[in-house]
Amino acid sequence: MACERESPVTPRLGGKTALVTFVAMIFAFVGETQLTQYVQTTLGYQHSFFLFYVVHSSFALSFPLHLGYLLLTTHHSPRTMMSGLSNIITAQLTLRDPRIVHSSRFPLSRFLVVILVMTVIYSIPALLWFIAVVYAPVTDVTAIWNANAFFAYVFSVKLLNLKWSLIRMCAVCLATVGVLTIVYGDSTPSSTTAPVVRRTTVAQTSAPLFGDILTLVASVIYGLYQVLYKKYAALPSDLEPAAEPTQYSHIPVSAAGDEEIVSLPLLASNQVTHALPFGLHPNFLTASMGVCTLFVLWVPLTVLHYYGIEEFALPSNMVTFVAIVGICITGVIFNASFMILLGVWGPIVTSVGSLLTIVLTLISDLMLHSVGLTAWGLLGAGMIVGAFTVLAYDMF
Repeated sequence: MACERESPVTPRLGGKTALVTFVAMIFAFVGETQLTQYVQTTLGYQHSFFLFYVVHSSFALSFPLHLGYLLLTTHHSPRTMMSGLSNIITAQLTLRDPRIVHSSRFPLSRFLVVILVMTVIYSIPALLWFIAVVYAPVTDVTAIWNANAFFAYVFSVKLLNLKWSLIRMCAVCLATVGVLTIVYGDSTPSSTTAPVVRRTTVAQTSAPLFGDILTLVASVIYGLYQVLYKKYAALPSDLEPAAEPTQYSHIPVSAAGDEEIVSLPLLASNQVTHALPFGLHPNFLTASMGVCTLFVLWVPLTVLHYYGIEEFALPSNMVTFVAIVGICITGVIFNASFMILLGVWGPIVTSVGSLLTIVLTLISDLMLHSVGLTAWGLLGAGMIVGAFTVLAYDMF
């Protein structure tokens, strides 16, 4: 079947499925943020590391749930999908090692090291986020955290060898200014209307500057993680717009029927092809990070309890327990969705798109806490929406 071939640098945008994933991501992040602060402030369950441990361990559910969904709704066989994942990961981890070109064995030790490194780099900003929501207002945390879009852009240019783009740079800067507008626009003492970003009571946030600093550090590290994930972990078929096209190749459509299959070029003459269901590979990595968290990061939990830094204590009532379950559910949805979109859309568009969580947080503050929207809040939200619109238009 003849058809016109697209340029190798054209991004695989994921269609409607990616858009649904994006919507789920931004709603899940707002839900996770509100529930986390509710548990640690209103309910008084201030066990940041334990919450982090439970939520990130629950990432292990993302792959089994995705696999079960595919088995119930499609004709994919589990053996075929697992075999495809094994072949792809083997190709990724052995691509540059000529000593194991002819080996088909799964590089388990390398895979475990990669997952451990990913878990550590991802856990540091996440843990800082869980601590920050105790000290800083929820909208501050959301705003500063999502400033990782700027850092993701800088790291992308440096590490992914992307060319500086005036449109993208302006869009990222516009989004960053929008964040600053929301956080600081109405923070003057003479303001007669309680600004939306300061709606949390003083009793709940006794050290907002400390919380803001923690969130800023987390934002920088998270921006770096996104780019490292894109460069080393995402499938090479998920091309970042404007990336250099020299390292990827495509199998002709005639060789794969009506479905385009992207190949991973191995050293020598071997070639591994893949046509996995949407999001299965990143969900496998997310679940692997959850398993790593479960079996490795319990050690700091015991150390913190032993030295009295954070005493281990289970929830004392059903309300707290249910709220923590809600944090786990929204956390799994957000992180699984984010990992998928990092591969499909790349770190720049995905991180700027996640800034829309600020707009939703403003709305949730209005609905849950009866806080009025200010002109600065509306202006900042408009800047963020406009920046994402520019990036989305540029990408599409």
